[in-house]
Amino acid sequence: MASGKPDSEAHSSEEARYPSGAYAWYVVAVLMTVYIFSFVDRQLLALLVKPIKADLGLSDTQMSYLLGFSFALFYTLLGVPLGRLADTRSRRTLIAAGLGLWSVMTLGCGLAHRYWQLFLARMGVGVGEATLSPAAYSLIADYFPPRRLALAISVYGMGIYLGAGIAYALGGTIVSRLIAHGGLTLPIVGTLRAWQAAFIMVGLPGLLFAGMLYTVREPLRRGLKGAPASVAPVGEVIRYFRTHWAAITCHNLGFALLSFVGWANFSWIPAFFQRTYGWTAAETGWRYGGVIFVFGSLGILAGGFLADCLAARGYRDARVRAGVAAALINCPFALLYPLMPNGASALVLVAPTTFAVAMAFGTAPAAIQEMMPNTMRGQASAVYLFAINFIGLGGAPTAVAWCTDYLFQDEHCLGYSLALVGFPACVLSAVVLAAGLRPFRRALEALTGKAA
Repeated sequence: MASGKPDSEAHSSEEARYPSGAYAWYVVAVLMTVYIFSFVDRQLLALLVKPIKADLGLSDTQMSYLLGFSFALFYTLLGVPLGRLADTRSRRTLIAAGLGLWSVMTLGCGLAHRYWQLFLARMGVGVGEATLSPAAYSLIADYFPPRRLALAISVYGMGIYLGAGIAYALGGTIVSRLIAHGGLTLPIVGTLRAWQAAFIMVGLPGLLFAGMLYTVREPLRRGLKGAPASVAPVGEVIRYFRTHWAAITCHNLGFALLSFVGWANFSWIPAFFQRTYGWTAAETGWRYGGVIFVFGSLGILAGGFLADCLAARGYRDARVRAGVAAALINCPFALLYPLMPNGASALVLVAPTTFAVAMAFGTAPAAIQEMMPNTMRGQASAVYLFAINFIGLGGAPTAVAWCTDYLFQDEHCLGYSLALVGFPACVLSAVVLAAGLRPFRRALEALTGKAA
């Protein structure tokens, strides 16, 4: 096994070719803030299942299409062409335009009065958010040397958990107060229900922040050794994918299965606590939001730190190996937390499952950046995001809802649905990622010319 730890002289030479560390971390902070906005806008809906179902007369399955399919449809389909734009055009402009679009469409969710209107607005949120991560991953990879990349992307990825935590905590408070005051009345628009007003209040700040993207400089596009790179033709990308199909397939499918577990939890745990243990929206928002905010953020940092430590000890497959660990740690908790007799014990077990799922999502995109030529990074990131969102975001909310509506036929059996969906996906994720370790090392060897 070849060492992944270069000597100190090589480190100094490598880092000299990159922008200053302080400015690079500033860029990560800006991108993380945008990611926070995206998850606040995206995840607020999960806390509003109960009032939206009541107002629009929906089933769990219909709600699942709003939680997952409507958002994922264009988010996944547009990811690859937007990833190619990230390889050829200004990445900061692409992200700024996307932030503006999804913020406007979040406002549209607040103005919806019918199911189809809310469905279309959610699709628009997905279109806007599809611009973000391929461009952000590509930017970060050009600001940080490879040995620091997993941690940098993990810090960016904290936006998932900070944003979701804020969405639940802030959303629960907003909804509870708006319900107490009978909604919100706006000029021209008229009176809005509490859930509609919540969308309006979280959509506006994103529009104000879009200009901050222009404090981010476009860095030099680099190869693994710091050389400038141009965009790869589509045919070249396809040939590379065919050559390394085993590494790419195991990586994308394995992490998509962990994403499946994560999106099942994100989408339905708020309703689970409300239905099973009688918690209010405010109680659920603050308690579950706090768990996501703390343990999700710690988990994604821990995953990046673990991957970088393993790489420093000579494991060339460190980024994928950390994903195997995440899946294995998650297995018992994914099975047990939905079966607890009271809300407090369930919440205690939700913390480690949140931590374990989060571990994977700094290391997974870092592995993509590591094994792909620079000229393909945006496109490869988009394919990865297609996989994890098509399978995870597109499939998990509906899989849980189908179990509840058609297998158990009782909305109070939501916990059983979560266990039935989550535990097998964790086991399969660990198996698939483990199978991809050797192909991943071979891909790195082919790219860098170093024995894996």
